Amino acid sequence: MKMSNLGLIGIGGTSIKFAVMGNNQLKKLDPVKTPKTLDEFYTELTEKITEMKTDFAITGVGISSPGAVNKQTGVVEGASAIPYIHNFPIQQALEERFGLPVSMENDANCAALAEVDSGAGKDVDSLLFLIIGTGVGGSVIINHKIWHGAHLFGGEFGYTLVDDENTLSNLATSVGIAQRYNIASKPVTDYSGKEVFDLAEKGDFRAQKEVQTMYYSLAKGIYNLQYSFDPELIVLGGAVSNNPHLIPEVDKEIEKIRKVVKIASIKPQIVSCEYTDEANLRGAAVDFDQTYPKEK
Repeated sequence: MKMSNLGLIGIGGTSIKFAVMGNNQLKKLDPVKTPKTLDEFYTELTEKITEMKTDFAITGVGISSPGAVNKQTGVVEGASAIPYIHNFPIQQALEERFGLPVSMENDANCAALAEVDSGAGKDVDSLLFLIIGTGVGGSVIINHKIWHGAHLFGGEFGYTLVDDENTLSNLATSVGIAQRYNIASKPVTDYSGKEVFDLAEKGDFRAQKEVQTMYYSLAKGIYNLQYSFDPELIVLGGAVSNNPHLIPEVDKEIEKIRKVVKIASIKPQIVSCEYTDEANLRGAAVDFDQTYPKEK
């Protein structure tokens, strides 16, 4: 039987992506630059959804959004690069404008749902998803469902401490690597994280030290998460997950930790994400199906 088509929106700080999902096939549509005001935001999204209703007969809309999406209230809590979407019932406002059922979920949670549904985690029921970017974000998936936590902070792994002063977001990102390397340089440099990785490959001792700090910090964080949640799989996302050295080097650091903590019998299973730029949109479709199971 042919499935209904679903309209998808991926809200980002610089652009908004659109797609249609039907029969498990994702058709991307032209993105738009993120509007500067709420009124422009409403106008842009409503025009796009109206087109989808005409061209694809969509029956609902799944949205991936920054911020802490409260599924009970339809409010995007917290903060993001788009302040006007926060702290009021935006989901209901969009439903009224679209004339369709709408689901909303945090973008990292959407990416995790995509991975457990049909990506790197399709063969497991539980996983942790870490997105390594400017900071470290992520998601907790238990029995294919997002665990949001009591304060919508489930998966905010970047806030965890690696030592007495530094969080995982401070130490386990390529952005952090670049900041530490550049500040310590005399004169101060302006290398990117990738450039510092390249310097490490060429034998730069300070670059190697910073890269090793990242590997160790990520390994320590993953080790702690494994023994806190005991997931079947830990999936890494973000641009740095494309680095072929990342997982082997993190695995080496985890083995060192396990030799020190001799009671640690479980080795975390770590893989790179399967979806990249499609993850949020695909996950928004999964979230819609979980939110409106009878609407499929």
